[in-house]
Amino acid sequence: MNLIKLEWRERKALERLSKQTSDATTLRRAQALLWLDRGECVADVAGRLGVSRQVIYQWIEIFRSRDAKDLASKLAAGERSGRPPTAKGIIDPWLDEVIDHDPRLYDYNSTVWTAPLLTQYLADFAGLHVSIPSVRLALKRLRVKWKHPRYQLSLRPPTWQQAKGGLKRGSGSENEP
Repeated sequence: MNLIKLEWRERKALERLSKQTSDATTLRRAQALLWLDRGECVADVAGRLGVSRQVIYQWIEIFRSRDAKDLASKLAAGERSGRPPTAKGIIDPWLDEVIDHDPRLYDYNSTVWTAPLLTQYLADFAGLHVSIPSVRLALKRLRVKWKHPRYQLSLRPPTWQQAKGGLKRGSGSENEP
């Protein structure tokens, strides 16, 4: 039983499209439709393409339901719901503008910027709700270096060896007998 019966022109257009396209989704859908038109069963086509049978049925429904003149647009992946667009590039100018200033100028109770504090700044002043990893990636794109302050408890005076009992033998010092 053929689930789909292609017209001669559709079949030729699908064959041409499968040879010319560089989009993997379009190629897989075109191949699936061609194989189904030749009489192969859905389970074999699904197994060959590494998808479930339900996906094959969805591809057939998409192909039938889209009213596009261009065959490639009938087979292309459509708009997807799900994860929203990334904040890449959106938060970079905001961070670049503020990173060299003291957070206290913006009424934050800190002397240094941290990723959580920058996330809070973006929510407060730009109305952007982004994650801490997004802020860290933006800082990496901006080539901002995060360094912990190096504390020096005390520096040794130049005469510390004399204070500890003199120079050791064999050190190459000029004061050796």
